[in-house]
Amino acid sequence: MPSYSIGQAAGLLCVSPETVRRWADGGRLPARRSPEGVRTVDGEALAAFAKKRGAGLHPVPETAAATSVRNSFAGIVTAVRVDAVVAQVEIQSGRHRLVSVVTRESVEELGIAVGVTVTARVKSTDVHIDLAF
Repeated sequence: MPSYSIGQAAGLLCVSPETVRRWADGGRLPARRSPEGVRTVDGEALAAFAKKRGAGLHPVPETAAATSVRNSFAGIVTAVRVDAVVAQVEIQSGRHRLVSVVTRESVEELGIAVGVTVTARVKSTDVHIDLAF
């Protein structure tokens, strides 16, 4: 499961690292310290916090892939429901909640799970999901 530094969490939530530190110190956002003293936020905890907060994630990734798709939503995966063939992926991107149905194989190959940052790309009626790098 991915974990994020205070700075990375701040970037995903569109707030300052100091704000994330205050939230962690106040118990609003669970964070832990590594043996080296570096604070990190678990990806699932960050996804739950972003979903509850419902705002703040970057609408456009900093390093977008070359693509003809212009409607991109960077966000964090908040739910994944998988059956034998397809998967439903829920993403919180700022105030926007996006839901996409993709193949189970795609979810497994890309490692899409709750707490992973992704980019949903919308073209016409299709939504494509790219992993954030």
